[in-house]
Amino acid sequence: MKNYKVKSPLLFLIFNRPDTTIQVFNQIKIAQPAKLYIAADGPRPDRQNEAALCRETIAIVQAVDWPCEVKTLYRTRNLGCKEAVSTAIDWFFQNEEEGIILEDDCLPSNSFFNFCDTMLEKYRFDTRIRHITGCNLQHGNTWGEASYYFSNLTHVWGWAGWKRVWKDYDKHLTTYNKDDVAEKLSNVFQDRFILENWTRIFEEVKSGKIDTWDYQLTFINFFNNGLSIIPNRNLISNIGYGADATHTVDTNSKNAFIAVQEISEITAPLYILPEKDADYFTLSQDFDLEKRWRLHNLPRRRFKRWLREKLSR
Repeated sequence: MKNYKVKSPLLFLIFNRPDTTIQVFNQIKIAQPAKLYIAADGPRPDRQNEAALCRETIAIVQAVDWPCEVKTLYRTRNLGCKEAVSTAIDWFFQNEEEGIILEDDCLPSNSFFNFCDTMLEKYRFDTRIRHITGCNLQHGNTWGEASYYFSNLTHVWGWAGWKRVWKDYDKHLTTYNKDDVAEKLSNVFQDRFILENWTRIFEEVKSGKIDTWDYQLTFINFFNNGLSIIPNRNLISNIGYGADATHTVDTNSKNAFIAVQEISEITAPLYILPEKDADYFTLSQDFDLEKRWRLHNLPRRRFKRWLREKLSR
């Protein structure tokens, strides 16, 4: 796919990173959305030079040189990750029934835009499908012969979705009771350490210890038995890893700066079922499951060895 012109409206989320913003914006320029929403968080008062960086970043996205309806939401004060992003997406879906969301460090291939357009249209009224991502974190693993597979996870490094899903978004997870969560999550995952991690994350998001917006979207997907679409080729590279990042600070992460690929023809899987092994692969890395199971089984192995030695005497 070369120089594809995107049909869907697009929301571009920016902040204080002109270096990554210009790279992503250049890809948006090639795709030329007819409707472009731009939301910017404001500078933090205690960060020297951040106001200048925010102004420089906004100047980059003002260089729209194709026929386009542009709407902007520029904050003068800093709201933080959870508030700034979630309220920007609220604003987007107050105006649009569906669309694409890109953050300033999520560099798309041109195929990403065609992939999102195609998936948004194909599954527009299929309530089983709640999320479309361009990000593939399988590091070479593919699942089936189709261009994409289904997952229970919701990667948000370049994604698309519908108002019909976002209307369920609950920023503070007020609807859900933490006493029920572990039991309900066991309908999605069986590994004890995956359940422990998701339960802990749920509690920390609900209590406000974690300042983010995206875990909430994931939990709502879990609790509504929803499926996400993940391409078998990676269409998004997170170029924002580094010391100035909000969350992605480890430049040695396997998920940092993954090369993007293109999809020339989109083919659909026959079965609409989640690839549980693919999700386990991702979570095994995120939650370090191999190490945790190894430590968990160590006392048992020691006991068995002690018992064999005792019985052999």
